[in-house]
Amino acid sequence: MDDEQLLRYSRQILLPQVGIEGQERLRDSHALVVGVGGLGGPAALYLAAAGVGRLTIADPDRVELSNLQRQIALRTADLGRPKVEAARATLRALNPLVEVRALADRLAGAALRACVADADVVLDASDNFATRFDVNCACVDTGTPLVSGAAIRMEGQVAVFHARRGAGPCYRCLYMEQGTEEETCSETGVFAPLVGVIGSLQAAEALRILTGAAAPLQDRLLVVDLAHAQWRTLRIARDPGCPVCGEPG
Repeated sequence: MDDEQLLRYSRQILLPQVGIEGQERLRDSHALVVGVGGLGGPAALYLAAAGVGRLTIADPDRVELSNLQRQIALRTADLGRPKVEAARATLRALNPLVEVRALADRLAGAALRACVADADVVLDASDNFATRFDVNCACVDTGTPLVSGAAIRMEGQVAVFHARRGAGPCYRCLYMEQGTEEETCSETGVFAPLVGVIGSLQAAEALRILTGAAAPLQDRLLVVDLAHAQWRTLRIARDPGCPVCGEPG
């Protein structure tokens, strides 16, 4: 690293959990962030600020006025722009040393699998089960660590999965596809600081993975309730019959 990088990341390098070696690992790493709204925005900002060398951000939506209450990577001047373009500009302004690739698409199929296979960690910051299930399948297929986050009303959750078939658990072990009810922020609302908390926790778990440390939330679900300032953690058990990570039959 040159003098500029050493100074920029000096407070992080001082940490024994990071050091020079960990910072160099971040510089050489690649994170995929699926969704750059309430969760993905703060997550991507902290990954960029921390010095992750390459970021791929994917989101098919455009900036709307109702986004700005909580999606802090976007600005009023960005109204109508693709979210990934607006977020990329914010990330580049924060840290021009980071390479940011913006994909204004809903990743699916072979394109999703290719992006996941090219990443060292995936952060799922999407807002629908269809995307979450697809991302989970791609991560299981490629063996890529997945940091999953969700938030609605005043409650959110974070979990880390690093599963392959026969060696789970994976996201699908936690939520079965059929019969899963889905709520949206536009219907029930969301507390602005909550998404910042969850997105920051996703970034923290991803940074631990990228520096070579263990992710504290691997195979665990952290539930955050900001209405009562309560946090609780649950163990996630692997479902042997899971159609994604279960034993081959």
